[in-house]
Amino acid sequence: MYEMKDEYRTGIDMIDKEHEKLFEITNRAYETLVDDFIPDKYDYIVDIITELKEYSITHFQHEEEYMASLNYKKLFSHKAMHAEFIEKVEEYDFVNLDENQKDVIFGILEFLNDWLVHHIIENDKLIS
Repeated sequence: MYEMKDEYRTGIDMIDKEHEKLFEITNRAYETLVDDFIPDKYDYIVDIITELKEYSITHFQHEEEYMASLNYKKLFSHKAMHAEFIEKVEEYDFVNLDENQKDVIFGILEFLNDWLVHHIIENDKLIS
């Protein structure tokens, strides 16, 4: 369902490959949502959120290092957007996750879909 399309490519191989991984994580969240053979999705959701946070931190660091190497003028504002992303991911509440598993996955998908599409097209593509 979620895939890296040509319109999302920045032309910077490293960044595009890392964006592909973010789409893979998003797709795994979707597959978890629709998989009726997983009645209790708690552990899957925790794994997805944890991987999303850890991978995003790594990806953002690589992206910011690349921008710094170019003396990219919008680096500071870009770093602020990345920090907001990490903050949002950290807000997911594992305590109430048991009762609201589908709502949490829907929220993750909505957030990631918006972020990946808009951030890549409106911000990351400007780097190249």
